[in-house]
Amino acid sequence: MTASCSQSGRQRVCVLGSTGSIGKSTLDVIARNPDQYTVHSLVAGRNAVVMLEQARQFRPQYIVMADEQAARKLRADLQSEGLRISVESGLDAMNQVAADGDVDVVMAAIVGAAGLPPTMAAVRAGKKILLANKEALVMTGALFMDAVKASGSVLLPIDSEHNAIFQCLPADHHRGLERVGVRRVLLTASGGPFRQSPVESFAAVTPEQACAHPNWSMGRKISVDSATMMNKGLEFIEACWLFDARPEQVEVVIHPQSIIHSMVDYEDGSVLAQMGNPDMRTPIAHALAWPGRIPSGVAPLSLTEIARLDFYAPDMMRYRCLKLAQDVARSGGTAAAMLNAANEIAVDAFLERKLRFDRIPEVINATLQTLPVMNAGDIDQVLEADREARYLARKQVSQMQGVA
Repeated sequence: MTASCSQSGRQRVCVLGSTGSIGKSTLDVIARNPDQYTVHSLVAGRNAVVMLEQARQFRPQYIVMADEQAARKLRADLQSEGLRISVESGLDAMNQVAADGDVDVVMAAIVGAAGLPPTMAAVRAGKKILLANKEALVMTGALFMDAVKASGSVLLPIDSEHNAIFQCLPADHHRGLERVGVRRVLLTASGGPFRQSPVESFAAVTPEQACAHPNWSMGRKISVDSATMMNKGLEFIEACWLFDARPEQVEVVIHPQSIIHSMVDYEDGSVLAQMGNPDMRTPIAHALAWPGRIPSGVAPLSLTEIARLDFYAPDMMRYRCLKLAQDVARSGGTAAAMLNAANEIAVDAFLERKLRFDRIPEVINATLQTLPVMNAGDIDQVLEADREARYLARKQVSQMQGVA
């Protein structure tokens, strides 16, 4: 695909996962800064209704839907409204727009392993990557980071925790954490909706309850991951790769208010924290404008209204998924890809009411205990480990269905 020349001086943005919560927030920030950004392309799964609304407002040059039926509907709708926007479908088209020569910035916000191929295509093309799809890095680890270095791509984290750490680190942190005086990074976690619920009640948790996060507005899959703390587990692994940190240099701290998004502890005793209201537009705006700053639409933080900030250590009996992820971070190889794959299958089964909430970590653990950890030498090996783990996790789900 070749696009026409950009409009004067504005950065051209490709949004992978535009109809999801991060994608919508990204477009909101772009709309608030029309003199600096223009939308080049939008990519989504099958939500043609929301995509049509986004097409009307942002008039991208290209739209790609994962689902061909959704693409056909969207083409017809756009044609009926006289909007001349190229609509494609499928993985190849996603990869092409992410790597398009006229794209300056790629927001990688497709949830799960499905986001890996277009994100990697953008990395190899040397784009400025706003990484919200943590699974892409978790699955591939060194392969992903090596591709970033080889292409000269700029990688900026969007997860509020990693973005906070990035803001609290010195500009030359790539030299090594010890060399810049960092003792550890502190990942904060809200603890999810069940941080005070009896563990014995987890068997009766419904999808609606798990998706009702107390602080953040997120998609269903990420909300469940937050409830199990697998989200924090994946972020733990991601932090190790993003900041070249050993697992023992990363610590998870429960912080129910979600005001301090993460911290960096220095050898001299200083602890730097990034604070703000829990709104994903803050890290999105930071990464879009880095190293500058732009308006995000987020309300100013009022510490007097918050009044208190609490912290405590996570209970690993309550958050078994976090413990599994921390163990995987120490294993290396294909272990993280298998962890992510098994979790995606287990969460989908829970959301479809085919698996109890408390059995999500059981499915993941059984999968990890059964499959051998291999060297992740290339993307094909990672994807093969992903496929094997999904197959085995589905079998585990089937075996657990109907078991009291």
